[in-house]
Amino acid sequence: MTERQPAAAPEGAPPAAEPLLDTVEETQARERSDRGPRNVDAGTQRSQARPQREKDRPWLMRTYAGHSTAEASNELYRRNLAKGQTGLSVAFDLPTQTGYDSDHILARGEVGRVGVPVAHLGDMRRLFQGIPLEQMNTSMTINATAMWLLALYQVVAEEQGADITRLQGTTQNDIVKEYLSRGTHVFPPEPSLRLTTDMIAYTVSHIPKWNPINICSYHLQEAGATPVQEIAYAMSTAIAVLDAVRDSGQVPEEKFGDVVARISFFVNAGVRFIEEMCKMRAFGRIWDRITRERYGIENPKQRRFRYGVQVNSLGLTEAQPENNVQRIVLEMLAVTLSRDARARAVQLPAWNEALGLPRPWDQQWSLRIQQVLAHESDLLEYADIFDGSHVIEAKVAALVEESLAEIERIQEMGGAMAAVESGYLKSQLVASHAERRARIESGQEKIVGVNIFETTEPNPLTADLDTAIQTVDPAVEARVIASLQHWRDTRYQPPFNHPRPCKALERLKEAAKGTDNLMEATLECARAGVTTGEWAGALREVFGEFRAPTGVSSAPVAVAAEEGSALSVVRRKVELTAGDLGVGKLRFLVGKPGLDGHSNGAEQIAVRARDAGFEVVYQGIRLTPEQIVDAALAEDVHAVGLSILSGSHAQLVPDVLERLREAGATDIPVIAGGIIPNADAEQLRAAGVAAVFTPKDFDITGIIGRIVDEIRKANKLDPLEVPA
Repeated sequence: MTERQPAAAPEGAPPAAEPLLDTVEETQARERSDRGPRNVDAGTQRSQARPQREKDRPWLMRTYAGHSTAEASNELYRRNLAKGQTGLSVAFDLPTQTGYDSDHILARGEVGRVGVPVAHLGDMRRLFQGIPLEQMNTSMTINATAMWLLALYQVVAEEQGADITRLQGTTQNDIVKEYLSRGTHVFPPEPSLRLTTDMIAYTVSHIPKWNPINICSYHLQEAGATPVQEIAYAMSTAIAVLDAVRDSGQVPEEKFGDVVARISFFVNAGVRFIEEMCKMRAFGRIWDRITRERYGIENPKQRRFRYGVQVNSLGLTEAQPENNVQRIVLEMLAVTLSRDARARAVQLPAWNEALGLPRPWDQQWSLRIQQVLAHESDLLEYADIFDGSHVIEAKVAALVEESLAEIERIQEMGGAMAAVESGYLKSQLVASHAERRARIESGQEKIVGVNIFETTEPNPLTADLDTAIQTVDPAVEARVIASLQHWRDTRYQPPFNHPRPCKALERLKEAAKGTDNLMEATLECARAGVTTGEWAGALREVFGEFRAPTGVSSAPVAVAAEEGSALSVVRRKVELTAGDLGVGKLRFLVGKPGLDGHSNGAEQIAVRARDAGFEVVYQGIRLTPEQIVDAALAEDVHAVGLSILSGSHAQLVPDVLERLREAGATDIPVIAGGIIPNADAEQLRAAGVAAVFTPKDFDITGIIGRIVDEIRKANKLDPLEVPA
């Protein structure tokens, strides 16, 4: 082969002699032995107490970002890189994550809300315009449609003249945690695992520096996982993936070490920072053991546990949100203090994420937190400061032992996929989360500003709540849809001249019906101008869709209804109200309209309502307002609760209200819950919503009691006072 000639730099790119980022190898280097003293000027004296070793390089610093449009997100990325961010982390909107185009009925209200919409190659071009992908390290938080987004990324890189063997980055691509916690799954487990397997096999051969999967325990913790569950479920997923790649026959045995070496993890770090740091050390030990004993990997570099982290977002509070800053710092220390278990990449949430979408300034603050620790402190100048600690060693050993036992239990069930389909993993998470919520409500687990030290001075950061968060212009959705339609109408014309996509889609379906690796057919679709919805739609035709178990019906009782307890009072109100209405039980529908897959809150409300004596109707995520209203009427429910965290409440909740009115069901109160700014909450109440609950409302039993009150009010029953 002739040596590749460097392509002309894209407009706006830095000169080739000054790469925008260090390479992954440089940035992620973690030598374990001291490397001798640094060279210093003759006049510089160093303290005798200071270690004589070269300072470690910092971890990759990312900011999880993307919203509105590809153009707006591109501008944000370029600004963040100019501020010293050393890696990109792309947030995609929910239609993109779940394989729908922006004009699909389920996409209504979701376009550009929690990330950037990418519907086709043109969007991907605009997203990275002026950013040389060969110099980037790009993390893409994408799972069900990971293969499609990587294909678009590769084609854009090729158009830039990049050598794709030098592309560096990560696609999350962990479908198991989508079934358990995040809810952006599309296909059933078996074909989903095939997509992951095909992509891993392709990247090992064609994009060898790319991490094709990021086993993600982040959302498991947010869904209630204990440290043991987080380790065990993530490792069980990794085993399922590696077994599938090995058994596919696509990777020669002698190359399997390269597969293991490219497996990365994405974890959550909560505020219990000693426990979290020990968790990361336990992760590393278990991964080393599994890869050595189960897969025979002899090279210690290939067995190294490689992980990135975002610290806990859902643990941030709406009440006294300024306290979130110190929470974020403590959580970051958990994954940076221990040199032998230090994260390779870190992205921090913003202090106001419990209020809504953070502004660029808020994200800059989080980036500066990382930079101060890395560049002003002496953290990177020392060997591992926890080596030899009896306390740390005992905690790590206990986590390893308990996690291995749970991994073995899952393997006996048939592995992670079988444990998903049986509902075991989901029910365990729902139960763990319910137990944690009960500890918070009882005051056993203390959260400053929420259930302890609640008095506060006025907060200047939130004096004007309307400007304390970033808002997405509602007109963005219409513009994105118009742009999508223009793409469909003109993709065959100059200057693009894409071939008709129908042939590419037919080839994709044929490959899906057989055993061919799906990546090549997917690349052909990308080059042909196919859209996200068309690609996923073709695979839906072949693979079908999947609705994951909710875990609600099998979750144990978390709060006892002992005589005189808050739950016993609410149970009595439920019984009396059912009697007043002449029914055996009050019926409560919990709905998740739109594409928001964060179902933790909805599940906890459903479980507590069940324990309070309601008959609960909960069909899981991803429902249209029409489906929710149809279910409410068919089940003859007495109240409807809608849970939305993605920002689509302003469109979807009024739609449900209007459909209920049209059906003559004005006596069914509608309750809304989620991350809902004050101004939006006022508009929802004005539209007819009976009550609005946000993250500051942590007393779930109290919320259920309020729902009973709203049922009585809607049915013109007198208020009910039940003595405690």
